Formats: sequence, C-alpha cells, structure tokens
Amino acid sequence: MNPSTPHPSPSELRALYLADPEQALATNHATTSGPHPVDPFHTQVRPSKEGTQPWPVSVHSAVGGPYDAPCPGDLLCAALAACQDASIRMVARAMGIALTELQVQVHATFDARGALGVQAGVPVGYQHIRTDVHIKAQDGTPPELLKKLQTAAERCCVVSQTLKQSPVMEVAFHG
Repeated sequence: MNPSTPHPSPSELRALYLADPEQALATNHATTSGPHPVDPFHTQVRPSKEGTQPWPVSVHSAVGGPYDAPCPGDLLCAALAACQDASIRMVARAMGIALTELQVQVHATFDARGALGVQAGVPVGYQHIRTDVHIKAQDGTPPELLKKLQTAAERCCVVSQTLKQSPVMEVAFHG
C-alpha cells in the first residue's frame, strides 16, 4: 500500500454519505480454507482483501489445540488493536496532532470451561477485554487535546464499538 496514493478526505466522505447514505455501507469478509478438513486444530483464513495470502490459524492450548499459530482469539485481539490504532491515527491527523509514538495492546481473557462444556453457567466467550494504548504526541501538545483525541478515537473505532454493542449475528450451515 502506497501511503502517498490519494484517498478521499474524511470531509469528502462525510459529504458523500450525507448526500447518498447507501454509499456508506461497507462489507468486510473472511473465508477459511483448511487444507486438511479432518484436522481439528489447523485451518487457514483469508481476509477480504483481494490477493492477500491466507493466514494460518490454530486452536488455543486451553481448549486442547497445539497453539502453534495464532488462534481465532488472537485474530480478534489483532482486529481490535489494528482498528483502535487506525482510529487514533486518523483522528489525530484530522485534529492536527502530531503523534510521535503509538502502540496498542489488547488482552482478552476467556474461561475455557465454557468452550469445553465443563461447567454449566460458565459462558462461552471472552469475559474481559482490555486495551492499553501507549501514546505520545509532539512536545507542547495540550493534554486536553489528547483527551479529545482519546474520546473521538474510541467513539469511531468500529471493532471496539461492535464488541461493546453486539450486532445481529446469523449463522447458516450449508451442505
């Protein structure tokens, strides 16, 4: 990706989406394609971007897998970290804030007893997700501006907002 390739500005996109809300609908997708369907511990996932190489995926050791590649939970954490990072960078740019450092770390904790059906009442899924943002801006950046950056970036992070306000989810089995 060439960062010098011109992209529509946020203000141009806002104007477009106000004039034609249908243009604002965007879809992402991913597809798995494990080379060995009988292997319960390994697959590959290909994100929606055309020409992207598939990523190996394994199963976490807490549920019996070898955990020799990223597991789906790692991909969830990566999606949240990447989205938060991009949101911060885009909002900082729009606000005229020069960032000098940015690192986003995501930690998600689940109780494997839920996924393995060990104990009734233990939920399947993550019980706690924490995002740590380490950010530095150019010397002289007012602290109140950084606070506004934080608020705006949190508000516009699609993955974070999705996790906070679960969407309608459908699963259809075919075959």
